[in-house]
Amino acid sequence: MKVRDVTIFTGERFEVPQGIQRIDSYATHGWQLRYGGTKLFSDHTPDGSGASAALVQATKELLNRIAKLPAPSRLQRAPSGNKTSDLPVGISGPIVRQRARTGVRDCSLSVSLPRFGGTAIRRSVYIGTENTYTVERYQLALAKAVALREKAEATYQRAATKAKRAEGLTLEIGRIGVKRRRKV
Repeated sequence: MKVRDVTIFTGERFEVPQGIQRIDSYATHGWQLRYGGTKLFSDHTPDGSGASAALVQATKELLNRIAKLPAPSRLQRAPSGNKTSDLPVGISGPIVRQRARTGVRDCSLSVSLPRFGGTAIRRSVYIGTENTYTVERYQLALAKAVALREKAEATYQRAATKAKRAEGLTLEIGRIGVKRRRKV
């Protein structure tokens, strides 16, 4: 899991895991967990002496949430505002191509299938030729394209969650995030 060095207002430095932010304001001092919602773990002291204990609590809660919740998805959930069709995210078309030898045009939908840790792949879902194209065939092809996209999204989500939980285990084993360093 990614960690970074954070120096608090007292000059103490901590290694803090991704998903935890430091909040130092006039009103409060603490660590804010930002994973599956937010939660503040206060230092309960104005001088920052409780920062280490609060970070331990925030890290424990982060590990609990990683173990229980699915990983945050980076997939687009809604069509962009520039999309001119009413097709779902990841599906475009119909795309019309002319066959080289026969000169007959055929029609298909293009589906973007996300892969965790890799680039998305494109699949084409055939609708028909200019002679066989019907609204029913279009609707069947669209249903198939939506099913392909949903299956790929579910696979992506499972892989992302598995990877995030593996990162959480390395954090738990190494106890990164609770190491306290000397003042600068």
